[in-house]
Amino acid sequence: MKQKLSTLVAQARGGRVIRTPFIDADEIDRRALNAEGDEVRHKLAGGFPDARRVVLTLFPSHIPEVDAGITVVRVTPQQAAPAWDLQDFAVQLGRLGLNDDQLGDIREERGGAFLVAATGKAAEALQALETLGDREVEVEEVGETAGKGSKVREVVVPSMRVDVVGAKGFGVSRAYFQQGIDGGKVRLNGQPARSSSEIREGDSLSADGLGRIDFKRVVNETRRGNFKVELDVHR
Repeated sequence: MKQKLSTLVAQARGGRVIRTPFIDADEIDRRALNAEGDEVRHKLAGGFPDARRVVLTLFPSHIPEVDAGITVVRVTPQQAAPAWDLQDFAVQLGRLGLNDDQLGDIREERGGAFLVAATGKAAEALQALETLGDREVEVEEVGETAGKGSKVREVVVPSMRVDVVGAKGFGVSRAYFQQGIDGGKVRLNGQPARSSSEIREGDSLSADGLGRIDFKRVVNETRRGNFKVELDVHR
């Protein structure tokens, strides 16, 4: 991904809207994207606030906004024993022969339903499903959810440590957030985070069950040596 980014940016700079297939979020050089300035804008979306597989859309700055082209569908298998878990559902989904590049994250919901992020023909095939494996299914489009819970916040923190910024950004206690770090549920730019790791402009911090924080910028340093930072918080 890093080798192709310059080519994609050049195409967007030439006036085109460029959209990648689903790719692992940690393959994206976010700092390089943020360094492009005002000429080229970008959008990362995966259908879920903390998606691990995302679509990168690049577009020239004169275009106010673009759609990520992602659909999230809820697939509910009808009652049958034994009930499927996430792995069972993924196996059945794999037998449909859908293009992996058009499939994002799969999430399990309470009640035996599953959410699938998809694009293109894969999304169309999912929406048309009536059976999966040996079971009838109900399919409902729930839309593209990434960004709907997004809120830009300015918070004051004493340091740029992941545990400090994460707890403040999500509005939870530092002890609670630390539990998530210890349990491997917090990732910095796609990699397991450590409490002592520092977060910088362009970094992305995700926490299972809480969402994602994109670190936008340091606004200023206060008289007491703290930092006011601007965060884009996705729930």
